[in-house]
Parts: sequence; C-alpha cells; structure tokens
Amino acid sequence: MEKIIGRTGSKNLTRQLVLTALFSALGCVATMLLQIPSPSGGYMNLGDAVVILGAFLLGPAYGAIAGGLGPALADLLSGYVMYVPATLIIKAVMAWIAAGLFRTLNKKSWSLPICAAAAEIPMIVGYWLFDALLVFFATSGNTFIFCLIGSAAGIPSNLVQGIFGAAASTLLATALHRSVYVRKAFPSFSWNSGEQAPGGGWKANPPLRCSHKQER
Repeated sequence: MEKIIGRTGSKNLTRQLVLTALFSALGCVATMLLQIPSPSGGYMNLGDAVVILGAFLLGPAYGAIAGGLGPALADLLSGYVMYVPATLIIKAVMAWIAAGLFRTLNKKSWSLPICAAAAEIPMIVGYWLFDALLVFFATSGNTFIFCLIGSAAGIPSNLVQGIFGAAASTLLATALHRSVYVRKAFPSFSWNSGEQAPGGGWKANPPLRCSHKQER
C-alpha cells in the first residue's frame, strides 16, 4: 500500500512539473508573439492572459512558478535583460494572487473576472515603480518623485495590457471548463454545475442519480 501511495504521489508531482513547464513555455511564446513598445521603455504583450489562465489551472504555487519563469525568459530572449528580475517577481505575484483569490472565493465562476482584474494590479503598479527605479539610477540629480511622475507615462499601456489579459484569461478559463478533458486533467479547476458562467451560458448539470428501492 505504501509503495502504491508513493508511486501515485511521484506520478502526480511529475505531472504537475510537466504542466508547469508547459505553461512556462506558453507564457514565453505569448509574451514574445506580439510586442508593442511602451513609452516607459518596456512593451505591451499577450503574456498576461497565459499567466492568469495558468494560475487558475495550476494553483498558487505552480502557477506562480510558471507565471514568473515564462515571461522572464521572454524578456531575456527579447533583449530586455534589465526587466528580467522585475518580470520574474511581478508575474509570479500576479499568478499567486489570481489563484489564491480564486480559492478564497470558493472557485465560483463569477469570481474569475474579479481574480483576473486583481492580479493585474501588481503588474501595473510593479512596472511603474520599477521603471521609476531605472530612471532614478540612470540619471543624476532627479528625485524619486520626479522619476515616478516620468515613469507614469507607461501606465496607460500597461492598463490596456491588463484589461486585455484579464478579459482573455476569463474567457479562456470559461471555455476550457466546458471540456471534460480539462476538468479531468485539472480536477481542482471546477465550480458548481448548473451555475452560470461569466461569459454567459450554462454549464452542464450533474448527472441524474437513480434511486433503488430496497428489496423486502
């Protein structure tokens, strides 16, 4: 019995690591797929949708690992080396907040857009502060307050990216939940059957149970 339990635990761990690596790769590709330069020196991208979706599917721990590694690798490969440490931390915090809040709200379907929107807050604030630090250390004679004012030019582009990431991840999560395969592959990613999904429509009701009369 102990050997069976040990094999099962090892198999589950291997599966989680494979899925984490998969979402890391998807996050890297999504981040590099479309890059629109922002006024602050960074760039807008599609990676947030994958980061938040991975958080919903993988949970806080593995979601944070995948969410941080993929976009950070994209920054490294794209030549934005100075953003790698910030991206690693910011995206990991994003995923952790999305997954943690999703669990706190009992994984209700209506909580998906709320969790996704909440996860984008540290992205917008985090890159604003990091851009201010880059300006502060790159220039002399400027106070940090002026650096914050100057780096605020990047907030609108990050806000657009955040809105898209939150909306796309919510729609993708809602669509994927309708797949039986996804629900089996990610058993923790579920909500009550018969509850209305955020994008409209109704999920399948639970199967009917047949009652058996007791024999006398």
